[in-house]
Amino acid sequence: MPEQLIECVPNFSEGQNSDIIDQIIAEIKSIDGVKLLDVDSGFEMNRTVVTFIGNPEGIKEAAFSAIKKAAELIDMSVHKGSHPRMGATDVCPFVPVSGISTEDCIKLSEAVAERVGDELGIPIYLYEKSAKTPERVNLAKIRMGEYEALEVKLKKPEWKPDFGPSTFNPGAGATVIGVREFLIAYNVNLNTAESKFATDIAFELREKGRSARKGNIEPFYFKGQEILKYNTGSYPCGNCDYVSVKIDDLINHCQKEHNYDLVELLRANGINPEKVDGISVKKSGLFTHCKAIGWMVPEYKRAQISINLTNYKITPMHKVLEATRKLAADRGIVVTGSEIVGMVPYPALLETGKYYLRKQQRSTGIPVRDILDVAVQSLGLRDVSEFNIDERVLGLPKTKTEDLVVMKVNDFVDEVSRESPAPGGGSIAALAGALGAALASMVSNLSIGKRGSEEVEEDLKPVADKVQEIKDFLVKAVDEDTNAFNAYMAARRLPEKSEEEKKAKNKALQDGLKKAVAVPLNTAKRSAEVIDLAGIAVEKGNINSVTDAGVGAHIAYTGVKGGIFNVLINLKEIEDKKFIEEMIKACQDLDDTARKKVDAVIKRVHEKIEELMK
Repeated sequence: MPEQLIECVPNFSEGQNSDIIDQIIAEIKSIDGVKLLDVDSGFEMNRTVVTFIGNPEGIKEAAFSAIKKAAELIDMSVHKGSHPRMGATDVCPFVPVSGISTEDCIKLSEAVAERVGDELGIPIYLYEKSAKTPERVNLAKIRMGEYEALEVKLKKPEWKPDFGPSTFNPGAGATVIGVREFLIAYNVNLNTAESKFATDIAFELREKGRSARKGNIEPFYFKGQEILKYNTGSYPCGNCDYVSVKIDDLINHCQKEHNYDLVELLRANGINPEKVDGISVKKSGLFTHCKAIGWMVPEYKRAQISINLTNYKITPMHKVLEATRKLAADRGIVVTGSEIVGMVPYPALLETGKYYLRKQQRSTGIPVRDILDVAVQSLGLRDVSEFNIDERVLGLPKTKTEDLVVMKVNDFVDEVSRESPAPGGGSIAALAGALGAALASMVSNLSIGKRGSEEVEEDLKPVADKVQEIKDFLVKAVDEDTNAFNAYMAARRLPEKSEEEKKAKNKALQDGLKKAVAVPLNTAKRSAEVIDLAGIAVEKGNINSVTDAGVGAHIAYTGVKGGIFNVLINLKEIEDKKFIEEMIKACQDLDDTARKKVDAVIKRVHEKIEELMK
């Protein structure tokens, strides 16, 4: 699983005094577990937007510290700027990037909001996904009247803050906090220098759509009759001589005199009658959560469609790109590639890679890096500039340079062979399970997308996906097992001179032992899953690779047995008798089931080999 990662983008009402900005930034940078990505100050707006990422605890602390420092240094009573604002920290959005749900991120935003309100005495309003009422979802509505209207606003019951006091804080004002989706700045490149083509396509894509004005669209027909014309400044009825200057009057006329619903007809054709303006009608675009404009980029000597995707889970990059390719082709234009400005969340790029693999009828159960490479190639992200996955993808699963799993095979084997007790059997068990999963994946993928394998593909695709997930889990467990043992050894070195120290040491030892048990138990459980999946690969996969699947099942059982051994050996010093009984039973049941399954798989492998030998 990817690491838990959140983006925080606080907006501070100071863009002119660099000393104040630097002090706020210093607060953020001082917190462990966060990384500063960007600082964007606007002098005329008198506003600074800061972007940083980190784990949940780091983000919570950094956000609070920055809000506190801003309240100390910024005096809203003398603030002037062109950008709407109502507080020293005007708005503080949290964006779930990877490894954390929106619900958990909302809880985090509420915790920060409560702490700011209680400890700093700042009125807090929750917005976007954190909003408690529909009226407070929209930031602009909450901020209406800005700082100057805040004192009166706070006295109204309907504007009671979600957290903090209802009394006016003249120095800090009020702050809006909440969770929103990640915004992907995504540009599509065209093989033309004519910006009008980019603008035209942008209008088709964006949620706002385009104005269908006089002379630029075909009239609408209903039952063979023209019912709405756009060639005058009025709205004539196609069924009679009635003419109106208001679309509402024409709608009422059509319903009353001709018994049909013009509203329904217009909407069926992508037009919202509520947005008709004079002789201009808004035609909705193809995608929600999509903003787009077209422009010419002299640096690239080509036109570009500049797109903001405000919810990539609903409107992902690949869907917009494929629609753009079709719209461009209709205009005799070619999409040469695309560009991501800034960062992109790992799940967004991963899903794009999987989308193109599915289009190619290939397996998505391949290594994560391979999937991301497919996404980069398919989107054409290296068309106008370099795209480095390690630098541009937020939440990318990574390994530390000192981890065992980044060692060369011979170095790792040497490390295991030394006199130190770790890495030991637990790490090797995890590695065995991971290798078993890898072999099950290989056999599945050798059949997927191959001629003659159509009947088994749907059985093998989920196998390949699942064993890749297990493989990644068990690779991490190689180091987790060693880390758990090291934590236990650290607890053994704690002082025990006083009674309090003895109690603290004993608790640390017991907690360490239970953790040392949990890691190998999970290794055993996940390795047992591999045996089942390898069995499917034996039955459904390419018969010429049946022995590879058999090896995968057999070595996965080593992962099961090795994990169980490491659970049992660590039970001897645990004082919790009930916990010991539960672990012994769990290990026995797991071993019995896994042994029967691996025996059945191996038997089937021998039968398949005999079939080949005939």
